[in-house]
Amino acid sequence: MVKIYTIASGKGGTGKTTVSINLGTMLAKLGKETYLIDADIGMANIGLILGLEDVPVTLHEILAGKNTIDEGIYNGPAGLKVIPSGISLQGFQQADPDKIRDVLSEIEKRCEFLIIDAPAGISKDGVVPLAVADEVILVVNPELPSIVDALKTKILTEVVGGHVLGAIINRVDQDTSEIISKKIEKVLGVKVIGIIPEDINVRRAAAARSPVIVKFPDSPASKAIQKIASDLAGITYKEEAEKVSSEGFVERFSKALFKKKSDKERH
Repeated sequence: MVKIYTIASGKGGTGKTTVSINLGTMLAKLGKETYLIDADIGMANIGLILGLEDVPVTLHEILAGKNTIDEGIYNGPAGLKVIPSGISLQGFQQADPDKIRDVLSEIEKRCEFLIIDAPAGISKDGVVPLAVADEVILVVNPELPSIVDALKTKILTEVVGGHVLGAIINRVDQDTSEIISKKIEKVLGVKVIGIIPEDINVRRAAAARSPVIVKFPDSPASKAIQKIASDLAGITYKEEAEKVSSEGFVERFSKALFKKKSDKERH
């Protein structure tokens, strides 16, 4: 059964699109048929980040009735299927945002996971992604304006009949993450489902037009995203298994050394 997650934020600049791309890519890496659609038809960024800004067909053309959905689907990292929005003002003017519900209904027939990168803020274009999703995930920065705007988005989601699964706190100082998490849960009234630490590798990956989980898979941000995606997919986070396996090896190695030393002492 397909799961639809809309990634939303109360304001721009929270890293919402970066989170959307990396979550989608990680779900694809986990073997899930995953689609990512840039529903921010006015301020699209997914195409720019993934090097798809010059593709001939985008969501703009699909919403304008010029092209089919199949013509606007592109291969992204790790097998992720991407439907970018265009970056031209003319394309935006010709697009009919009322048709996006039909596009989403068609896409969900094809995948296991559909990630929708919603427009930031409260707008008419942003209502449909909030309403059609099975769950809305709020991306929040550990700053008061971001938290307050996220609360507005949560309220709007509930007004249009949607449901907020929880919040992802992005760009967090690891030393204060636990305190901030509790405060955000109290203010928003939802569970924090993930904490992504401040990580210079996210910018480095963006400069290389690659998701951080592909470019720097062992970085702190990557590990946080891997855990969130694993939880969404209902899969046990692999790092824990690797840690147990590694500890088992060290333990066995230590015992072998100790045994060897003991044998020498006896002889």
